[in-house]
Amino acid sequence: MTKEKKSMSAAELMARLQHDPKYQARTQEKEQARLVRIAVNKEAAAPIVKELVAAGFPVTTVADLHNKRLDYPAAIPILLAWLPKVDNLDVKQDIVRCLSVPYAKPMAASPLIDELRRAEDESPTGLRWVIGNALEVVGDDTVLDDMIELARDRRYGKAREMLVMGLGNMNDQRVIPVLIDLLKDDEVSGHAIMALGKLKPPAARPHVEPFLKHPNTWVRKEAKKTIERIDKAGGRFH
Repeated sequence: MTKEKKSMSAAELMARLQHDPKYQARTQEKEQARLVRIAVNKEAAAPIVKELVAAGFPVTTVADLHNKRLDYPAAIPILLAWLPKVDNLDVKQDIVRCLSVPYAKPMAASPLIDELRRAEDESPTGLRWVIGNALEVVGDDTVLDDMIELARDRRYGKAREMLVMGLGNMNDQRVIPVLIDLLKDDEVSGHAIMALGKLKPPAARPHVEPFLKHPNTWVRKEAKKTIERIDKAGGRFH
C-alpha cells in the first residue's frame, strides 16, 4: 500500500496557481470586472458627490460620509433626495448605509420603507437587508404599522431580521403581541427574542422560556438574556 500523498501547503498551492494559465485568466477577468464596476459606480455617484462637496463635505464617494466618520446631519436631506432617483444598486446601498445613523431619525424612516417595498434584490445581504438594517436604527412609532406589516411578510426574507429587531425600539405597546406572535416564525424567532429583550415585557416571559431548549446555541443564549432582563427590570410595559 502506498503512503498517502502529503497535503500541499498553502504556499505551494499558490505557487502552482501562479503558473496556471487558466487561474491567471480567471484572476485577470475578475479584476477587470471589479475595475469596470468601480468606474460604473463612480459615474452613477458623480452628481451626488458633487452636491455633497458643494455642501462642504470632503468626499470622493458617497460612502466616505460613513467611512471617514464624518459628522453629516446636513447631508441627510441630500441623501434622501437622491435615494429614489438612483438605480445603481451599489450606490443606493451606500446611500442607505449613510442613512443608518441616529440623526437621520425620523426623517429617513418613511423613505426607507418606500425603498424596501420597491427593492427587488433578494440576496441575503443585498439592498433589502441593508434597508432593514437602516430601519432598525431610524425606525420609530411613526412607521410602526409599516414595520409590523413588513416584518410579518415572508417575501422580505432576511431583511425581516433587522425589522423585527427594530420593533424592539418602539414605545407603542402594540409591538408586544406582535413580537410574541413572531416567536412562532422560525425565520425571525431569535430576533424577536432579542427585541423582547430590549422591551422586557413580563407578559413575554412564558413565551420565551421554551427557547431555553432551542437547538441553536445563539437562540438559547438570547432567550436566557431576555428572561434575565425581564426578571431584573420588570419591563417598560406592564
